[in-house]
Amino acid sequence: MQIRIGNWALRPGWAATVATLLVLPLLLGLGFWQLDRARQKAELQAAFAERSQQPPTSLAEVNPDDPASRYRRVVATGRYDGEHQLLLDNQVHDGQPGYHVLTPLRLTQGSAILINRGWLPLGRSRRELPDISVAAEPVTVIGWLAQPTNPGLRLGDAAGSDPRWPRVIPYVDYDRLATLLGYPLWPTVILLEPGASAGYGRDWQPRFGGYGPERHQGYAVQWFALALALVILYLAASTRRLPRLE
Repeated sequence: MQIRIGNWALRPGWAATVATLLVLPLLLGLGFWQLDRARQKAELQAAFAERSQQPPTSLAEVNPDDPASRYRRVVATGRYDGEHQLLLDNQVHDGQPGYHVLTPLRLTQGSAILINRGWLPLGRSRRELPDISVAAEPVTVIGWLAQPTNPGLRLGDAAGSDPRWPRVIPYVDYDRLATLLGYPLWPTVILLEPGASAGYGRDWQPRFGGYGPERHQGYAVQWFALALALVILYLAASTRRLPRLE
């Protein structure tokens, strides 16, 4: 096949054509996927900004399975289970590795909800666990409903490999942790308000596992740029200048 444009002729080879037809949709698909991820995270940022400023609602009035409940400001009363606390591993703050302290709050109806009391840095070694003791008297907690940052690939047991308490866990699996703790867990966590006592580092933002919509938009531009470069290379490799007729 040859397409002539002035003194130029486009003669694409079959191998180059097939390769381009296979790779180009993939690059474009990845670009649009990144744009969709950016849109989703922008919506979460907007929801966080809107809901985080609302007056607190009683936890009993909230459905944790409703997407509209995410980042709702809630109030809950119970007792901390200080003997069975969790350290969510691989939580980085300002480039420093550490843990998120997850303390079960035993509610009056028998269930519990995990309270994220904030971030603590890793000790001198992983064998040296931080002292995260907490009082056992009744407390009223105010914070925002959220989901913990979990890895895309869940490796190992959600209950951790070390039986010591506080238990270091690689990710949050509510059913597995409920079995470990011996009582039902709400399928959500409360991010303890920065001004509340018995907490640690709390600069709560919708971090989405590491970065926001701007990074996804940048990745989308890269994928679209690769798609454009592929088309340019294909055309350059397939175009020949015709000899002038004397």
